[in-house]
Amino acid sequence: MNKNIKLAVAGAVLALSATAANAGIIIPAGEWTMDINGNVNAYANFNHSDSTKGTGGGAQGMATAKDVNTRSSSTGINTGLLPSWLGFTGTTRQNDIDVSFTISMQPNVSDNGAGGDGKTPLFRQSFMTFGDKSWGSIKLGKDLGIFAADAILNDMTLLGVGSPAAGVNGASTTYGGIGTGYIYAAWKGQIAYTTPNFNGFQATVGVTNPNQIANTVDATDPTAVVVASQSRLGLEGKASYNFAANDVTGKVWVSGASYKVRTVANDSYNAYAGDIGANVNVAGFGLTGYYYAGEGAGTTTFGASGYDATASKKRDSDGGYVQLTYTLPVKTKIGIAYGESNLDKSGAVDNSDGATGGLTKSNERWTVGAYHPLTKHLNLVAEYSNITAKAHGGGENENSVGSLGAILFF
Repeated sequence: MNKNIKLAVAGAVLALSATAANAGIIIPAGEWTMDINGNVNAYANFNHSDSTKGTGGGAQGMATAKDVNTRSSSTGINTGLLPSWLGFTGTTRQNDIDVSFTISMQPNVSDNGAGGDGKTPLFRQSFMTFGDKSWGSIKLGKDLGIFAADAILNDMTLLGVGSPAAGVNGASTTYGGIGTGYIYAAWKGQIAYTTPNFNGFQATVGVTNPNQIANTVDATDPTAVVVASQSRLGLEGKASYNFAANDVTGKVWVSGASYKVRTVANDSYNAYAGDIGANVNVAGFGLTGYYYAGEGAGTTTFGASGYDATASKKRDSDGGYVQLTYTLPVKTKIGIAYGESNLDKSGAVDNSDGATGGLTKSNERWTVGAYHPLTKHLNLVAEYSNITAKAHGGGENENSVGSLGAILFF
């Protein structure tokens, strides 16, 4: 099975150990072995939005608002946080080097367009690797980012819905815990080196495509940054340690990222962030804790609203989540999670940064979920999430979403 899908299944700790251990559809092809793999998922979502105070939660607010006709309820059928997936991985060993390639596409059920074809499939992976277990491996191409990858891969809503953000049926995927506990790792062009596994310890360092910060201004946030160019490659890295002792298993990790940004106003600044997380499993219980902090890093996608262009100052941000799961005797995994992401004002003297309500202050999310393996590959999912977005100017949105659906891995 594709590496990221295996990580998604195992990392979410949703009683899918048998699925995680299996490969996809294996086809010998001369000197190559082909692995066709993926998932299909769909969820019926029932959303209720409430503008509880002021004009809303700001440009990066993760709570949905009432629509233009002040209607608060909406429904839809949507792909969840993990996109539906069709991946092709080829592996071979030549000249004592393990070589592989992965190309994948991500269709979705969130059509929301005339004739049911309103959403173009995504292509989030196109990379090759080469290496050996004795000295590590090198990756070149587009894949999930290095910084904050473990945060999303350990989020239980990865196999569900979490926050709907833009709406229950309007986006290619939902947002899970993105912006309500962690910054999105995103899919990035990269050149990365991963060390061998030293008795559970492993590290990855890499350079990434520098164009990671949005090029547009959000109309509700006049201090958002328009990026003209970035004058160096991004730098990302992580280190992790997997452990097992008797019936206790777990993982501890740290990661970081740094980008140099230049705006159309010719401002230049370094945006960076770091994180730490841990996951421990024992006697059917799973506990995950995660924390991040940064400067200029924003609060949803990396760099979004992370800079006050009026005062030429970076904004600090931090957040994290805690998650507890338990596997019942019937193999159903139940879980509860709380996540929060915070964005500070720039602190510039005589600057009203965000005071008019255009700057997000915080996003908070509670999620409870149940994940039942109906078969080794098919899992039924039920979730309920409550999301609150607050703005520095006093605005606040709140929404709740209930989701019912299934995810099938192959």
